[in-house]
Amino acid sequence: MIIIMDPEATLSDIDNVIAETERQGWQTHLSAGSGATVIGLQGHGQPLDLFKVGQMPGVREAIAITQKFKVASRAFRPENTVFKVRDIPVGGNQLVVIAGPCSVESREQLLETAHAVKEAGATMLRGGAFKPRTSPYSFQGMGEAGLKLLAEAREATGLPIVTEVMSPNKVALVAVYADVLQIGARNMQNFDLLNAVGMAQKPVLLKRGMSATIEDLLMAAEYILAHGNNQVMLCERGVRTFDNKYARNTFDVNAIPTLKELSHLPVIADPSHAVGVRRHVKAVTLAGVAAGADGLILEAHPDPDKAISDGEQSLTLPQFAELMEGVRAMAKAVGRQL
Repeated sequence: MIIIMDPEATLSDIDNVIAETERQGWQTHLSAGSGATVIGLQGHGQPLDLFKVGQMPGVREAIAITQKFKVASRAFRPENTVFKVRDIPVGGNQLVVIAGPCSVESREQLLETAHAVKEAGATMLRGGAFKPRTSPYSFQGMGEAGLKLLAEAREATGLPIVTEVMSPNKVALVAVYADVLQIGARNMQNFDLLNAVGMAQKPVLLKRGMSATIEDLLMAAEYILAHGNNQVMLCERGVRTFDNKYARNTFDVNAIPTLKELSHLPVIADPSHAVGVRRHVKAVTLAGVAAGADGLILEAHPDPDKAISDGEQSLTLPQFAELMEGVRAMAKAVGRQL
């Protein structure tokens, strides 16, 4: 439910509505943007009579949110959610660029990449320490040793780190090192994991499942938000379609403005996984920025042809620097900053 207050409502009116709803067991979220004061109700309080709430002094209207995703909805919070990862704002006018290798392979590989992407303009560092792989015989990541290397790279460059967590029992460990907990596409509907990262109260990058609808993605985010963790980034990384001969996935560019319309949460585009072909990453990246993405997550590697995982979609470090020039131009064209 949301409660919309009259423009003439006093602070006392607003406080009384908040006190009454909290007395009945609801958590309240106050939104004062867009020229209206909106009180969103979250949790499992006592059933409220919409008519009675609507008659309280200063209340213009009380509305039940009919969408399945309640807290993630734009109705619950009309203004964009903006939060900081260390000192980096996410969800505002400034684009976030998360870059780095698919997997942490060695100290030298990670530090070289970290310094190069920072110099080119990246604002966060990505790298997988735990890797979900289709084959059990493929490289599964360096584990905690990889997390320690990511922490070292953060110390050397100042870049916050984004890394994937694969299971609920690994959340506490990864949270010690990571600034952002990434939920990969294969785990988007791992509900135990969603609950665990929600309770961790750390920023989360939630990737869309390869066959998930937009509503599926928003409902997955709802699991995290239900724990009071509002630091969630939605990630469009392409969906699997019948045509996988020339691209790894199909980049659902229209999902970006749709998510921005339906939800207040920041939206991040993942061109690397969306297309899966190095030479096409730039075009898909610029399309994501033009469509309104709040940020990008890109794979870069000192020598992609020798990468242990996802080398075919990883940019070389000079290619990443060149791409960032295009991103700057596109960001300026659509009124964003980098």
